[in-house]
Amino acid sequence: MMVRLFGALFTAGFVVAICVSVVVGYFLTAMAKDLPDSKVLGDYQPPVMTRIHAADGRLVAEYARERRLYLPIESIPDTVIQAMISAEDKNFFSHTGLDFEGIVRAVITNFQNFGERRLVGASTITQQVAKNFLLTSDVTLERKVKEMLLAVRIEGQFSKEEILELYLNEIYLGLGSYGVAAAALVYFDKSVHELSLSEAAYFAALPKAPNNYHPFRFPERAIERRNWVLQRMHANGYIDQETLDSASAQPLEVTPRETGARIFAAEYFAEEVRRVIGERYGTDALYDGGLSVRTTLDPKLQQLARETFVSGLVEFDRKKGWRGPVQTIEIGEDWGATLGEIEALSDVDPWRLGVVLGVGEEEATVGLQPRRLPSGTLSGERETATVGLDAVKWAKWATGSQRGRAIGAVNQVLNVGDVAYFTPNDDGNLTLQQVPEIAGAMVVMDPHTGRVKALVGGFSYAESEFNRATQAQRQPGSSFKPFVYAAALDNGYTPSSVVMDAPIAISQGPGLGVWRPQNYSKKYYGPSTLRRGIENSRNVMTVRLARDMGMPLVAEYARRFGIYDDLPPMLAMSLGAGETTVLRMTAAYSILANGGKKVHATLIDRIQDRYGRTIYRHDPRDCDNCSGDWAGQDEPALVDARPRVLDEYTAYQMTSMLEGVVQRGTGTRVKEVGKPIAGKTGTTNDEKDAWFVGYSPDLAVGIYLGYDRPRPMGRGMTGGVLAAPIFRDFMQAALADVPAVPFRVPAGIKLVSINRKTGLSANASGNEIILEAFKPGTGPPDTYSIIGFQDGFIEGGLTPEADAAVITGTGGLY
Repeated sequence: MMVRLFGALFTAGFVVAICVSVVVGYFLTAMAKDLPDSKVLGDYQPPVMTRIHAADGRLVAEYARERRLYLPIESIPDTVIQAMISAEDKNFFSHTGLDFEGIVRAVITNFQNFGERRLVGASTITQQVAKNFLLTSDVTLERKVKEMLLAVRIEGQFSKEEILELYLNEIYLGLGSYGVAAAALVYFDKSVHELSLSEAAYFAALPKAPNNYHPFRFPERAIERRNWVLQRMHANGYIDQETLDSASAQPLEVTPRETGARIFAAEYFAEEVRRVIGERYGTDALYDGGLSVRTTLDPKLQQLARETFVSGLVEFDRKKGWRGPVQTIEIGEDWGATLGEIEALSDVDPWRLGVVLGVGEEEATVGLQPRRLPSGTLSGERETATVGLDAVKWAKWATGSQRGRAIGAVNQVLNVGDVAYFTPNDDGNLTLQQVPEIAGAMVVMDPHTGRVKALVGGFSYAESEFNRATQAQRQPGSSFKPFVYAAALDNGYTPSSVVMDAPIAISQGPGLGVWRPQNYSKKYYGPSTLRRGIENSRNVMTVRLARDMGMPLVAEYARRFGIYDDLPPMLAMSLGAGETTVLRMTAAYSILANGGKKVHATLIDRIQDRYGRTIYRHDPRDCDNCSGDWAGQDEPALVDARPRVLDEYTAYQMTSMLEGVVQRGTGTRVKEVGKPIAGKTGTTNDEKDAWFVGYSPDLAVGIYLGYDRPRPMGRGMTGGVLAAPIFRDFMQAALADVPAVPFRVPAGIKLVSINRKTGLSANASGNEIILEAFKPGTGPPDTYSIIGFQDGFIEGGLTPEADAAVITGTGGLY
């Protein structure tokens, strides 16, 4: 009877087992049909951050939606691999996708802890790859089964090393970092190869729940989890007891990597590079493409440009007076916490925000804003310092009842609770500072290649992201004149040609009245050479030149030089009334500096894709014979195929004349550089813009100052007064270790002694005798006669100087 009963039960059980197997098989078969193709993992290209580097290789900035650097498994240290395996999947190298030992262990643990703790899982690294790459994170039975099926399939298609490579480059490890390489930079600001054992173990603690082990919010929990990983590594035989004890005793010292520009003062430069890449390749390539961008940035020149430019802005702004504190706060028990809530400009170091705690006639006590710790919280340390009377004497009030009154006491400027910016002095005291209202930009360029070595787009990127070097359209004023004169030299004029500087009235057409251009001095100087016209920035002479040649020709030269795309053919435009950018003007002057060859301004030297293939190169020249063995043959020649914008003789003549601007004209402040410099000042109507653009033989610099909403800066605030000193200070430092090399004279140019005032040949020596550059076949006149004097455009008579020139002169007059 019992035998028959057992037989029946066995048969029933067998039938049930068969039925369950059929159902499960059907279920698995149905699911298998809907599984994604795991072979796509072989072609997987994860989003990788784009990295921007300076010309010397230093990191400038990183851009990414997911901060990730992809490393092949061979480049990942064994310590990192061992830590991850110990924490996530100790049997990784022995299982076939599913860890049955781990599954049994998880079932037992969950049964024992049922209702008391969160359920534990038994997912292998392969299962995590399947879920992260091919499935969703839905917590369902169907997703879990698919994950297990895919894990088995993946194990059959890829090696363990390939699976591990995908995992270690994909996992999210907190603080916006994906993969161990990016995490090493983000958490510890070091390469993954430089990680210590305790740091690698901390990373292995993060994949399950990075926020639960946040290094700043939950430091004790983070260290406890890290030490658990170290214990697992010891249990698995990767480290010995002594190493375990040593690593477990280490503090968790996280130093988060900055996300902005990595080189001080390079924010405007980095943002312009980001914008250019986005426009050229799209945002996906920018943020996910893993591009490696080598820029033209020279970090030393960039910092120097920033320092000299900001000093110029501050110096001018101080002359306009003190506008008052940033704001005023109540001084409570913890003034540091209140002050810390005020957002300070982050890129104006060494400037710091401070609050006045006490003030008298001779000094004030200032509490400095607490510094932020890597965790983002304010430091508990409270720093105070003193501001003396001498440090605030510049701060005459710009408005109010005390406007313009000399400062005789500190409490005449500051009150308790005033918040302002301060800078430290060498003696430990502070100097009062004020964020300037005046704005502007500066560009430093290699004139032979167009590579932008430095770019300053304003006082502070944190204050205003508007890049005035590339985005601000401003009138260049007289700094445009060299291109009118270049057109003249290309079309029959010489530097000693004489043009009448006298009143002129020009009809602008029916109903538009008569335009009477004037010189800045409101005076006229009679017959003058082209050299004197450019050296002293004569407006009327420039208008006469433009009228004689025709504005369409001037507009064409402006287009060739890249200053304007379509300059209206109006005579006022010859005086720089059209709008352009500092970057364009600097590139145009670079053409004069390099002898007339076209240059395209660029901030990017080379771009490589994630595989190291060059996809952009600024230098288009090819060198067919640059590779191979050297057997005594001549050096390979690089063919310069750049188009010629200006005759090389004309380019040198303009350079020589612009040297005169520095030596004798409106740019004499630059003379202090003490080395060959050519350049031109520029000032617009009512002193709304002040420019200086100039160059040495191998460095071109463009500068402008002006309010963002143009308004007069004050009488006398010209390019020679405001912009030229900034240029001078920069060039003195930038060229300090550079030999004084003269500008290159093209073969064929004749240097002839002339009187610079009359333009006539001169044999004697004296203050007025200079060497003038003439093209082959041309030279200075021996005598000249007045012609074209009654051309219907001269009115009102001449100044005494002009009368004298008319009486003594006997040569050609334009």
